[in-house]
Amino acid sequence: MTDADLLLFLGLDPARLDPALPWTPCGGAAIERLRGRRPCVRCGWPSTVAGAVDIPGHGRRWVDRCMPCLTATTPRGEARAPLEHTLAAVTGAAREADAKITIVTDGT
Repeated sequence: MTDADLLLFLGLDPARLDPALPWTPCGGAAIERLRGRRPCVRCGWPSTVAGAVDIPGHGRRWVDRCMPCLTATTPRGEARAPLEHTLAAVTGAAREADAKITIVTDGT
């Protein structure tokens, strides 16, 4: 996922994000930014991760996120197995454990 894709996925206008400082060794600028306890750009909770994206025409911009939103919006790469195999394994494990489950997918 590119920086532009991330902002599109989050529904963010880069012009509304704070300009980020140039890259610094050891993430000093991001650490300093976290001390300000800015809200997560996705949910509004206090951010725990400060990252910068570089967007053509806008330069570097801060994207502050809380850990749940960071996890939810971080690409994990391609699936290692087809969805059908994963669903079969999950339902098999549930059957073996005598557990009732409901699986909801988006069909992709």
